[in-house]
Amino acid sequence: MSAKPPIVCLLGPTGTGKTGAAIAISRRMPASVINFDSRQVYKDFPIITAQPDAEERAACPHHLYGFLPTGEKMTAARFVELAMEKIEEVRDRGRLPILVGGTGMYLRSLLSGIASIPEIPEDVRAGVLARIRAEGPQRLHAELEKVDPEYAARIHPNDTQRNARAAEVYAATGRTMTWWHTESEHSPAPYDALKVGMKIGLDELEPHLARRISAMLEQGAMDEAVAAYEKCPDPEAPGWTGIGCAELLAFLRDEMSLDAARGRWIKNTRAYAKRQLTWFNKETDIHWFAPGDNGPVCDLVEKWLVGKND
Repeated sequence: MSAKPPIVCLLGPTGTGKTGAAIAISRRMPASVINFDSRQVYKDFPIITAQPDAEERAACPHHLYGFLPTGEKMTAARFVELAMEKIEEVRDRGRLPILVGGTGMYLRSLLSGIASIPEIPEDVRAGVLARIRAEGPQRLHAELEKVDPEYAARIHPNDTQRNARAAEVYAATGRTMTWWHTESEHSPAPYDALKVGMKIGLDELEPHLARRISAMLEQGAMDEAVAAYEKCPDPEAPGWTGIGCAELLAFLRDEMSLDAARGRWIKNTRAYAKRQLTWFNKETDIHWFAPGDNGPVCDLVEKWLVGKND
């Protein structure tokens, strides 16, 4: 019998049916879903970030979705703290914790340990933010590609928050984000994790993503963005940096047409899915399934849990 408590991690690129697989597992055994998607934590964007809907939430308990204000920042370290609290809470209730999402850094930080990056001096942080405002995140991303190509490949050139973080860490410590996440001393979380991945090829996934974005717009994504903008009009707020949020914000600020915003949303979502696949394909212990293969996923989880108790 394993000394570490078991958790199941459902991962993969956006739009591949991870929530459906988690709910299927919950129908076979008492289970609760814990989010590890960095965008689905924002409460003002449930449609745009594809958070589980009311019917899905009613199927089993869901945690760490839609609780963070648009102006507040989420970090990997904070996620680990919140996730560990929820895992223990779920286990205390006799349920299986199922972590569901696509932010690979959050999951790695939880399972392998959070990198102990020192506090960044305020003058370094202020200097990086001044550069972001003057030059945009793309310049920092181009510099990141030279010093840390592995990490640069995982983040979008327009991602203000992550490009700024990578730049300030390198400026303050002389070490890259990849070094901190792979070479520095970590304290791994005390869990035995089964990693289950859902994926299909990008060419097959792209039309599904385009249809999903059209459905989001029909379901009220624009109304959602308008309401969020009224509450938080700061375009630099962390919640606005997410894909879909950023494109609709550009439309609201008269920076592009709605058709152009939709097109960019689709393009950026595909690029994000590609980065997610690149990240997860480097993991060696993931059991991969096609979207909708929920029966075999449930069978694997049941067999794995039985093995933990032998």
